[in-house]
Amino acid sequence: MKKNITIFLASAVFALNLSANESITILDKKSPEFLLGQQTHINMKFVPSDAPDMWLKAGVRIQGTFESKTTTDNATNTSTTLQEAYLRRVRFEVAAGFGKHASFTMDVRNDKSNKGIDNDEGSFNVGDAYVKIKKPFNNSLVNFKLYRAKIDISRTETVKSARVIVYDRPYVADAAAQYISFNRRASNVQMYGNYKKKVHYQIAAGSASSPDKIIDATGAKATNAGASIEEQSFFYGGKIRLSPFDGWEEKKRTETYFGRGKHFSLGASYWAVPKLSGTVTNSNATTSTFDLNRELINLEVSAHYKGIFVQAEYFEFKNMVKAWDTGANATVESGTSTGWYVTGEYVMPEFNYIAPFARYESWDRFDDLNGYNVTSTLAGINWYLRGNTTKVGFVYQKDEYEINTGNEDVTSLRITSQWFF
Repeated sequence: MKKNITIFLASAVFALNLSANESITILDKKSPEFLLGQQTHINMKFVPSDAPDMWLKAGVRIQGTFESKTTTDNATNTSTTLQEAYLRRVRFEVAAGFGKHASFTMDVRNDKSNKGIDNDEGSFNVGDAYVKIKKPFNNSLVNFKLYRAKIDISRTETVKSARVIVYDRPYVADAAAQYISFNRRASNVQMYGNYKKKVHYQIAAGSASSPDKIIDATGAKATNAGASIEEQSFFYGGKIRLSPFDGWEEKKRTETYFGRGKHFSLGASYWAVPKLSGTVTNSNATTSTFDLNRELINLEVSAHYKGIFVQAEYFEFKNMVKAWDTGANATVESGTSTGWYVTGEYVMPEFNYIAPFARYESWDRFDDLNGYNVTSTLAGINWYLRGNTTKVGFVYQKDEYEINTGNEDVTSLRITSQWFF
């Protein structure tokens, strides 16, 4: 009995100490009250009582999708339907603070598990894995990230997937994510900062695209079309964002504001891979050489006022390859590809944070030639049961591909859900 009382008292003292020092936290105290409670932060934070500048964060994120997708071949006017359930994202995240200025963040992920007719489980791999050096000179103008950290090639691609309106980002933005650097986060070094939240910037250089992710205007991968990448330089570039109006500063990169506050922001970026060269052997056994200077221009604008949110982006891809399989032509032809999208959401706090949304996208994969357009129209509704911590949604999407990009129409209905802490 005495031993049990001692253990109980020790446990009580430990719990009181945790409460007094707030050494374990998860709730976002600035969050509104949703149907299931306040939103949590991404990851639970542990702070040791004897070293308050050090900490550990750990958490999970899972996104699930039930989908019915119908594909119509425009050449034959025949349709096929695939119904499936898959895990859009499965992630374990961990971060550690080494002191006042330095921390490390990483995650292990298995995205799109069980997606597709093969119902493949996929495999785990590392996503983010970077060291952050925050305010080494004790101001917000200069910060650093090293190794696997996102470069800001697109606003929607930079926003964490836990905070996007639709789990599947625009096709043109996903293409931009692979055009300069593998998954926009191949090993790099970057410097970033802001001045009073009015001006934000990022500059970076590092490892460029993966050959397996380099596609042509038809969507064909270089590695599947007999192309061999033999020389490739580092990428370099940067982005600048402005919040010109007082009181409308963008304080956090997100697409979900839950009917609170306001912001207006616009930005522009330029990224380049000065050298990407190699050979391609096409279906006629003709070998061609190519030497590309890939460039990406991105323009963004976003704003929200209470429940209304609007975001739009424009992309320009320079030295986009028309087709890796050149046929009888021994020259690898390249040109410019342009695309844009606009998305919006209206959150209704008075109806338990139900939020209808819509998105339209237009992407010309090879300018000045007919038959390379892709358009996508999307609409749906999200229900934020506990902010982004727990939410469910319904999405209707129709994609139209012209003759050189698939020559088909694809219609899908998706029921989505997300859980994280």
